[in-house]
Amino acid sequence: MRLLLVEDDDALRKTLTHALRGAGYGVDAVGDGRSADGALLCGHYAMVVLDLGLPDTDGMQLLQQLRQRGDRTPVLVLTARDSLDQRVLGLRQGADDYLTKPFALPELEARVAALIRRAGVGPARLSHGALEFDPLTRQAHIGGRALELSAREASLLDALMQRPGEAVIKSRLAHTLGDWGSELGHNAIEVYVHRLRRKLEPFGIRIRTLHGLGYLLEKPDAH
Repeated sequence: MRLLLVEDDDALRKTLTHALRGAGYGVDAVGDGRSADGALLCGHYAMVVLDLGLPDTDGMQLLQQLRQRGDRTPVLVLTARDSLDQRVLGLRQGADDYLTKPFALPELEARVAALIRRAGVGPARLSHGALEFDPLTRQAHIGGRALELSAREASLLDALMQRPGEAVIKSRLAHTLGDWGSELGHNAIEVYVHRLRRKLEPFGIRIRTLHGLGYLLEKPDAH
């Protein structure tokens, strides 16, 4: 599940990207309104985390443009503008939630999860034989037993379980597991596939390599 983070402060943007990635989300992070608008026009996101104090435009204007073209992607506004009038204005312009700076990272993560859940953005729980995966919580279970996965392993499993028995090309995985402007190379993808294989194969769940193309999650009855 992919989020767009719009924050002009470099240090804070890196901190939030790290925190949200650690919570299991793919994150495209940009620092200005023009880049944010371009990302929203060419990509689909589960939600947007939007700072209002951008260098080239007011975040409120970006939010208004988003809603005017009929885009209903959930938006969580981050801002130091903590007056009641500003909060009300943000909500009236189409924000779904409002978090004032400074804030605690666990609260941000909880609000992101709540907005996605409320919007019904995430797909239903996925099943593949004894393997179950919840795309929202990023939790996997096999036969009721929790499977420990890193954030990128969870994203990889999500992509494969969305299309069981079908090829998932490497370029798509590179985008899914990477971040804005820094997609993973094919060698890195192979490393994460190897790690995930080691966790799934003891339970009879196999990932097949399709040389020159990508990977395929074999159907549960395949041998």
